Amino acid sequence: MLDVRRLRLLRELSYRGTIAAVAEAMLFTPSAVSQQLAALEREAGVALLERTGRRVTLTPAGIALVGHAEAVLERLEQASAELATARTGLVGTIRIGAFPTATRTILPAALAALGRDHPGLEPMVDEIDPAEVAPRLRAGDLDVALVHEYDFVPAAPDLALDTEPLLEEPMYLASGDGRDSLVRCRDTSWIVSKPGTLCYEMTVRACQAAGFAPRIRHHIDDFAAVLAMVAAGQGVAMVPELGAADPPENVRLTELSMRRRTQIAFRRGAAAHPALAAFTGALRSSISG
Repeated sequence: MLDVRRLRLLRELSYRGTIAAVAEAMLFTPSAVSQQLAALEREAGVALLERTGRRVTLTPAGIALVGHAEAVLERLEQASAELATARTGLVGTIRIGAFPTATRTILPAALAALGRDHPGLEPMVDEIDPAEVAPRLRAGDLDVALVHEYDFVPAAPDLALDTEPLLEEPMYLASGDGRDSLVRCRDTSWIVSKPGTLCYEMTVRACQAAGFAPRIRHHIDDFAAVLAMVAAGQGVAMVPELGAADPPENVRLTELSMRRRTQIAFRRGAAAHPALAAFTGALRSSISG
């Protein structure tokens, strides 16, 4: 019989690529992960990994087993959702990941509504960049998360996760000197998010599509701070509608053709979990209301 916990480790190895990364994510030591994977190979009766020096890759049998592991873990999420539905009332924690603008603009009203309707449910919010969400959901650190994607930075597919659309918003060019198009910002300084974030990739790729590489001066993640820097003459920036509320007087916002789409992400098979359904309903109500 194949051990589900070991199947989960094999799946994580297929995503993360190294035993050290799997160990860090799953709170094991590297030697413990290696031992568990070796035990899984004995259970399977076939080689699942190929070791070349310090590198480990999956064999064809290992890749095939990962596909079965995805299906098994999805069914376990479905079973957990059904059992939770059979209980009376919603109690316990729901761990929520959200990016900063969502934490400031979307979540407060949704959490207030969730608390009124389900006082036994305890939401715990972790502010996180969408680029970090998938591994945190797969590892079980989060139950649900708000993520986003841009026209120039589509979300990478992940077989372990499902998403539902929540809202779509326009992007704006923020300028303090009247510039009203990306092309006119070719020779000016830019304020962008930190490298490795989706917001950073969005700005760089949008500028490249306009025919130039942005001359980056500042790396700032908070959009209110970005707008303040634009007002201080420190450069131009691109900000989403949720991050463009109450701009300084001398900041001009020009709507671009680009869009940012926010989605609700969760582990595949968990869609019917009552806590997830309650949180999703509170989100939608807070936006529509």
